Parts: sequence; C-alpha cells; structure tokens
Amino acid sequence: MLFLSSAQLNRIIAEMKPSEALRIHRDAIRRIVETNNATNPRVFGSVLHGEDTDNSDLDILVDEINGKTTLLSLARIQTAIQVLTGFKADVLTPLDLHERFRNQVVTEAQPV
Repeated sequence: MLFLSSAQLNRIIAEMKPSEALRIHRDAIRRIVETNNATNPRVFGSVLHGEDTDNSDLDILVDEINGKTTLLSLARIQTAIQVLTGFKADVLTPLDLHERFRNQVVTEAQPV
C-alpha cells in the first residue's frame, strides 16, 4: 500500500488540470447532475479544446428538466463539482449563454 504525506498529496493536486479532474471524476459528475434535476452534462471551453491549465475552470453545460430544474439546482451542481474536483466550475444551460456564441458552444460541447 502506498502512503503519501499531505505535502506530497498537495503537490500532486496543485499540478492537476481541470481536464484531469474531469477524467477522474466523470461518473461522479454525471451522477451529481442527474440527482440535481438536470440532464446531459457536457464540457466546453478550455478543457474541451485541450488548452486548460492548473488555473482554468471547468465549464459544464447541462439541459434543464422542465418544471424541475431551478437556479438552486444549478447552484448545487456547481458547488458539488467544485468540492469534488477542487476547481472552480461554471455550470450553465444553453439559454445562459450569450446568443452570439450559443450555437457554437452547444454544437462543440462534448458529453461528460
């Protein structure tokens, strides 16, 4: 069994990028979205394009469930993903995106 000191663990976490956290926590992120009244989690932004750094955030696009998804649902998803991954997360629905680039983001976004 391998044991790491807290200093070693902090060093590993400090060097992680959001794309790596997404890869590790993909299934948990899907469950977080589904248990908080949203569907179809997709990644977009720097993580999708392979341009993320250890200072990047994790951009997640979700679809609303009519009559169920609320602003509180989205806040819960965002907070849970941030706690899970250790990275700032932006959780948006397509209608939250500015209409000027909405179609491009929705088209490019890839399933979590």
